[in-house]
Amino acid sequence: MAKKALITGITGQDGSYLAELLLEKGYKVYGIVRRVAFEDSEHRLWRIRHIIDKLTLESGSLESYASIFKVIEKVRPDECYHLAAQSFVSYSFEDEFSTLNININGTLYMLAAIREKAPKCRFYFAGSSEMFGLAKESPQNEDTPFHPRSPYGISKVAGFDLTRNYRESYGLFAVSGICFNHESPRRGFEFVTRKISYTVAQIKLGLAKELRIGNIEAKRDWGFAGDYVKAMWLMLQQDKPEDYVIATGEGHSVKEFLELAFSHVGLNWKKYVVVDKRFYRPAEVYNLVGDYSKARKRLGWKPTVRFVDLVKMMVETDLERLKKRPMDKHA
Repeated sequence: MAKKALITGITGQDGSYLAELLLEKGYKVYGIVRRVAFEDSEHRLWRIRHIIDKLTLESGSLESYASIFKVIEKVRPDECYHLAAQSFVSYSFEDEFSTLNININGTLYMLAAIREKAPKCRFYFAGSSEMFGLAKESPQNEDTPFHPRSPYGISKVAGFDLTRNYRESYGLFAVSGICFNHESPRRGFEFVTRKISYTVAQIKLGLAKELRIGNIEAKRDWGFAGDYVKAMWLMLQQDKPEDYVIATGEGHSVKEFLELAFSHVGLNWKKYVVVDKRFYRPAEVYNLVGDYSKARKRLGWKPTVRFVDLVKMMVETDLERLKKRPMDKHA
């Protein structure tokens, strides 16, 4: 009988890649989707449009324990991947309350409902490199102390602690993947990497004239989302639940990303980029680079897409999309 997997955030970048992976492995895949997504499926479900007939989507909200409880009770999943969150760091400064409410309570509701209705279910929590924030060491590993520098990072530390507490207190198979930045052509348009790749494509095609951006000196460890969802799945296949850092081990600046993206289409980034202080964070994180040694040794996982190839992939895909449908971001 096929295993049942439940994904929160199935309409997002990671959720769509994970759903594809699980379907390939023969899972029956369920997703929790907000009701508003069904009402605007053209824009909100675009990442899973090609596999939607193979999925079972359940209406639910991370802000309502009752709705989460109802879905868990109905599905009784074997594995649960909790990816949904308010995940845009800059927005978390603008609206701390909803970020903390959705991210912390949503994780608690998932864990509590699983404990109550599906205690054998294996649970994955999407942690983040933003939990390390102003890290005292680089690269960061599973033992590096957390020092979050944003409401988003704080909410993820709380979710990590909740997940560990349910593992240690109630015996749930519950793990956290501390994923460093991972990108793809399915990345949201509010994130700097997709903002760059999409605007570069627009400029190349004469649809835009400049790119306004924040701190170009900030460094991140950027990998490919398709690689990272494999690590998530591997974590839930182990004999015992443990937390893992998932990263590439390489740090690159926003400036490097810019240079590669523009040079891929034969343009000089300096002619088009405007550094705008409005896009700076109140508290910047400068050098997040992950040490994925544990994942390599225990899970047999390693990244397969190089930084330079990731940038090219994103720009190339946005170019193709814009050539087909210049006005539609979700083509």
